[in-house]
Amino acid sequence: EIQRVHAENFSVYGIRKMWHAMNREGFHIGRDKTARLMKLAGVSGRRRGRTPVTTISPKAPDCRPDLVQRDFRAQAPGRLWVADITYVRTLSGFAYTAFVVDVFSRKIVGVATRSTMRTDALPMEALEHALTTAGRIHGNQLIHHSDRGSQYVSLKYSTALAEFGIRPSVGTVGDSYDNALAETVNGLYKAELIHAQGPWTSAGEVELATLRWVHWWNTKRLHEALDYATPQDVETEYYLTQPINTGA
Repeated sequence: EIQRVHAENFSVYGIRKMWHAMNREGFHIGRDKTARLMKLAGVSGRRRGRTPVTTISPKAPDCRPDLVQRDFRAQAPGRLWVADITYVRTLSGFAYTAFVVDVFSRKIVGVATRSTMRTDALPMEALEHALTTAGRIHGNQLIHHSDRGSQYVSLKYSTALAEFGIRPSVGTVGDSYDNALAETVNGLYKAELIHAQGPWTSAGEVELATLRWVHWWNTKRLHEALDYATPQDVETEYYLTQPINTGA
């Protein structure tokens, strides 16, 4: 069972997450026993590597404010999104993946993978996916935070945010702390999927695997920052505790 649970979670869990995962599966064992069973089964966790930089600085000055100030917390879903791009080496060239993450639950609400970083082909697709999957957008209550890369400064991207009343926010180019949560997601994506299951033959292969990983991330993966719950668990619990609006 240790091997099964480990494999079902992309073979990335270390002792602590395996302990929580086994208990969620109904196997009520201690952490030390989990460690012993993992050693006997020959399974172990995967460490995160360094995240490559994919920021392309814009030619024109960017006057958008930093509305986040490195405070990556939100009181509800749909209040703060962070966006970023990372790249993947394949045997046929580079592939690029763009993510949009809801800070409240760490749910990946938007994703796109392509062989180009052009604004209309990659981050715009991830944003459109986020706008579709996130449901109702609460006007000016939602902040979209990114680095100052040209992909996020473009007129097309800025217009899309404005149409939905989303407030743009940017950090400092090259400073990973100014978009720390997005950098964390990129790093885990590389460690848990890209480096673990490569080499990759094409952007199409990466795209299909990325969609599977995102589904697992949102619905199965246990997040230490969420007290070993999943993003879907956290979001569902939030809505279950909200008062019902009868419209009276």
